[in-house]
Amino acid sequence: MAPRPFRPPRFDAGVALAGLAGGLLLWGFGLGVRKADDPLVLFDGRWPLLLPLAVIAGCELLRRTTPRTALAVGTLALAADTLTRGSIATIVMYTDLMYAAVVYGRPATARRLPWITGLATIAATLVPYAVWRIPEALLVGVVVGAVAFTPASTGLIVRNHRDAADAARLRAEQTALLAEMDRTQAVTAERARMARELHDMVANHLSAIAIHSTAALSLDDPGTSKEALGVIRENSVQGLSEMRRLIGILRDGQDDGRPAATPTLDSLGTLVDHARANGLDVTLDATYGEVPAPVELAAYRIVQESLTNALKHAAPGTVTVCLRRPADALDIRVSSPHSARDTPRAPGSGAGLVGMRERAALLDGTFEAGPEGTLWVVRATLPVTDVVRGET
Repeated sequence: MAPRPFRPPRFDAGVALAGLAGGLLLWGFGLGVRKADDPLVLFDGRWPLLLPLAVIAGCELLRRTTPRTALAVGTLALAADTLTRGSIATIVMYTDLMYAAVVYGRPATARRLPWITGLATIAATLVPYAVWRIPEALLVGVVVGAVAFTPASTGLIVRNHRDAADAARLRAEQTALLAEMDRTQAVTAERARMARELHDMVANHLSAIAIHSTAALSLDDPGTSKEALGVIRENSVQGLSEMRRLIGILRDGQDDGRPAATPTLDSLGTLVDHARANGLDVTLDATYGEVPAPVELAAYRIVQESLTNALKHAAPGTVTVCLRRPADALDIRVSSPHSARDTPRAPGSGAGLVGMRERAALLDGTFEAGPEGTLWVVRATLPVTDVVRGET
C-alpha cells in the first residue's frame, strides 16, 4: 500500500500562510528590523530576507507533526535572518515554533527547552554586557528571552495544564469504569442472593410435593393417597406464600438486605415439625444463645436445605440437627442416613450445596458436606464476632 501524502493540519497551514503574507506585506513596505548600516547586516537589500521568511513559513507546516525538526530548521532560518535586515514576521513565527515544540514535542523536549532557553537568555544578558560594558548590551538578553524563553515557558505551562486535564479525564473514565464494575458486581451478587432465597424457600415444598405425589400415584390405597394429597396441598399453599413474598420484594424494591418475614433460629422447631410432616424422622438439639441476624438467617437456610436434601436422598432412619455456639462461632451439623440409591426420590438441580457453601463464604465461615461411614454429614461454622462488631 502506497504511503498517504503528507497533509499538515488546516490550522498549521493557516498559520504558515498568515505568517508568510504578513512578512511579504512588511517586505513590500520596505520595513525591516535592522538598518542597512547595522554591523550585523552582511546581506543588505530587500531580497535576502525573503529566503529565511519562506523557510520559516514552511516550518510552520511542521509545527505539530515534527516539532523538533521544525524548530531546528527554524533556528537556522532565524540565524540567517539576523544577517539580513530582518523581518518581524520571521521572529514572530519562530516564537510560535518554540511554543509548538514544547506543547507538541516529546516530554523530554518539553522539559529541556525552557532550561536551555533560560540559560541562553542569561548568557545573552551577561556576555554582551561583559564585552561592551554598556547598558544597551542588556537588551540582547531581553530580545533572546522574548524570542526563546518566553514562548518555551508559555508552552510548558500550557502543556502541564493539558496533561493535568488529560489525567483528570482519565481518572474520571477510570472512576466511571470502576463504578460500572461495582454496579455489575452488585447486580450479580443480588441475583445470586435472590436465587438462593428462591431455592431455599421453594425447593423444600416442591420436593415434598414431588415425593408425596409419587407415593399417591404408586400406591393403590385411598387412605394413603388422601394423606399424600393433604401434604401436597399444605406444601403447595406454603410454597405459594413464600413465592408471593419474594415477588413482593422484587416488585416493591423495599428490601433491607433480607427477605420479608426473615426466618430465625427460633423457627427451627416449626421447620423440624414440617419435615416430620413430610415423612422425615428428625431430632433437634440446638443450644446457640444470641446470634446476629445475618448468621441466624444463614444457619436457618443451611438447616432447611439439609433437611430438603435428606428428604430427597436419605435412607430410612433418623436425621439429627445439632447447633452449638462456642465463644465466637456457630457450629451446625446435620447428619442423615446415607442412601446408596442411584436416583433421588425427587429431582434436584444441584444448587443446594452451592447455595449453602456461598452462604457460609459470605460470612467468612467454612462449609463441608460428604459421606462419613453410613451417614451423610453437613458441617458449617459461621463466625459471629466480626458480624456482631459490624452490627454495633
